Amino acid sequence: MSAQKIAFIGLGIMGLPMAVNLVRAGHTVTGYNRSPQRVDALVGKGGLRGGSVADAVADADVVITMVPDSPDVEAVLTGEGGVYESAKPGTLVIDMSTIRPDIARTLAATGAERGFRVLDAPVSGGEAGAIEAKLSIMVGGAQEDFDAARPVFDVLGTTPVLVGPSGAGQTVKAANQLIVAGHLQLLAEALVFLEAHGVETEAGLEVLGGGLAGSTVLQRKGKGMRERDFEPGFRIALHDKDMRIITDSATAAGVAIPLGSQVAQYVAALKNQGHGGLDHSALLKIVEQLSGRDQ
Repeated sequence: MSAQKIAFIGLGIMGLPMAVNLVRAGHTVTGYNRSPQRVDALVGKGGLRGGSVADAVADADVVITMVPDSPDVEAVLTGEGGVYESAKPGTLVIDMSTIRPDIARTLAATGAERGFRVLDAPVSGGEAGAIEAKLSIMVGGAQEDFDAARPVFDVLGTTPVLVGPSGAGQTVKAANQLIVAGHLQLLAEALVFLEAHGVETEAGLEVLGGGLAGSTVLQRKGKGMRERDFEPGFRIALHDKDMRIITDSATAAGVAIPLGSQVAQYVAALKNQGHGGLDHSALLKIVEQLSGRDQ
């Protein structure tokens, strides 16, 4: 794979290890982040420092954005000194954030009008998947742009899939977040149930994981939930945003998601209780509260 000049905007929990993996693959990666300490960490791994979005993207072949929410992506791409104003025409722009599908479609159309090739490519796998380069990448956009981005995707994940036109990647990611939230909620309920009956939960989860109940959620989140270790790999505040995307999109499409809507309320409740900075596996707290077992 030929080395490319990549600008990486957004070096958070997910973005920093993704950018580091691109450096390790031989690319020239210039990073920008609102918190400069995260850029320091990238530079320490062989990346370059971007003084601003405009500075980072000016000479890039590929621009990747990985920021928290739809308004953040809009500001980075279309704002003053943003990507569309500062990057070279023809640059491949890949938004790997999780945002509203309608916003992704609008940003792709705006980018195309200005001569950019734009993909929405949100990811699943959490911090561990980002570190291990085992992310699932769901991509919306044109086939030729996906093909051009494939060498980059192959560095970051094991399952890059073109799922449809612009916005389709974000739609699939919304479905992903719906499923993950449901799995977390049921895993939390199962753990509290097992504990109430005096079952040793390490052994209980081991055997559950080997059967039909097994899942990546159980594998990656079970131990932390058992130990009440909610160090964030993916924060409640971000999953709350994602659940609002899925519930709003479902309403717009006239689709009923009764279980998803209930879990969305639990996620929102945790955020409103001040737990937005905890890992989304902290849904366990809600089950404990409802069961009168919280401490």
